[in-house]
Amino acid sequence: MPKTLKVPHTLVLLLAMMFVAYLATWIVPQGFFDTVETANGRQAVVPGTYQVAAESHYLTPWDFLTAIPRAFAAAQDVIFFVLIVGGVLAIARATGTVDALIGRLLEKHGDKPQKLIFAVVFCFALASSAIGTAGEYIPFVLILVALCKAMRLDAMTAVGMIVAGYGIGYGVSAFNPFTVLIAQQIAEVPVYSGLWLRLAIFVPFVLIGFHHVWSYTKQVQADPSRSLMAGIPCPLEGKETHDYPKLNRRHQLVLLSFIATLVIAVWGIATKGWYLYELGGLFVAWGLVITVLGKLDANTAANKFIEGTSDLVTTAILIGVARGIALILDDGKILHSLVYGMSLPLSYVSAEISAVGMLVIQTLLNTFIPSGSGQAYVTMPLMAPLGDLVGVPRQVAVLAYQFGDGFSNMIIPTNAVLMGIIGMAGVPYGQWFKFCLPLLVKLMIAASVVLIAATFFGYGLDVQPQIAAVVSQ
Repeated sequence: MPKTLKVPHTLVLLLAMMFVAYLATWIVPQGFFDTVETANGRQAVVPGTYQVAAESHYLTPWDFLTAIPRAFAAAQDVIFFVLIVGGVLAIARATGTVDALIGRLLEKHGDKPQKLIFAVVFCFALASSAIGTAGEYIPFVLILVALCKAMRLDAMTAVGMIVAGYGIGYGVSAFNPFTVLIAQQIAEVPVYSGLWLRLAIFVPFVLIGFHHVWSYTKQVQADPSRSLMAGIPCPLEGKETHDYPKLNRRHQLVLLSFIATLVIAVWGIATKGWYLYELGGLFVAWGLVITVLGKLDANTAANKFIEGTSDLVTTAILIGVARGIALILDDGKILHSLVYGMSLPLSYVSAEISAVGMLVIQTLLNTFIPSGSGQAYVTMPLMAPLGDLVGVPRQVAVLAYQFGDGFSNMIIPTNAVLMGIIGMAGVPYGQWFKFCLPLLVKLMIAASVVLIAATFFGYGLDVQPQIAAVVSQ
């Protein structure tokens, strides 16, 4: 009987993808679009200006090797945020608050995990849709893993709840300033126009995510051997609590301080443009506060912080290597060539098929450009005028971008936030791929139906700009 195919370690998979990207820089023609600087200092490509580079400069094996430490430097914001959160949560756990909270939740929902799953998917999707939260979910990973473990569920369920909410929220976002706002500005349609459709599809898409996670959970409950995490150690192994403490006044104060920290984080993101450096500083402050509230001495808090960060060194390494794939493609000057080559076939098919083609292109390109705003600046200046040529309203082109960027965020290994989440939960990427791929297929089919209907019924034609003829420079 043949041996079961063993999935390589996540680090091996990422390094292999980096090497494939490196080989691609020798095969794919190097080329570029002209770019212009936008009002906020970002570079946007100019449609119709693609040209093959006059001289090709190929990356050497040394360039490949040095790309790895450079990728760590490029991903330092996510890496250090993950380490800080892990350390601070270890302090929080030392106060007994996390275990007390889990015990309280088990009392209320221990026999009804479907309510917990729906609430987490819905709330995370709502937050991502409204303000573009993503890395902010990392503090919840170990808490939900511990809760799922106490409910006799696996870490895959915990990650599924978080990532399904995050990806779907980005995909059907109503107000996300990092995707919707930027893409609509580039496409020259009114900001936040077409809101009614995005609001109408929010709950149906959330239900798709909930159904997928809940179906898996029921399968594992019925037969634990069918868990994708069977035989894989949990990061909380040996740290289980069976006699949960009562939620006392001190624990309540720690929880209130956590809620206050999240409120301040949302305020900072929405009004001050905060991102991971500022959020990291905020969590450091929270760690100091809970040390006092939890009546921990300085040495205990310091030891717990170091212990928490030590547990996430593997995760930090995976995040750094994941960033290297996009870095190699950018260094090899083939990113624009890939965008150009993928867009060409759309001019030969119907408008409805072109809209679905835009979804496929945006999904594929998200592997190489994992930043939502970065992808908008590279692709939307091309997709918007291309839509004019093939009969796809610009509003539909924006929707295709949202779907492609958001849904594929759940599975692409170049997404540092995803790698941070699954790394903290101890979920190997190969196992996560098996879990997430069917969900991605379901969402892509639903998204294709929406795009075809939106194109057919002229969604966005009421705000379609009158495009003047482009005069070549």
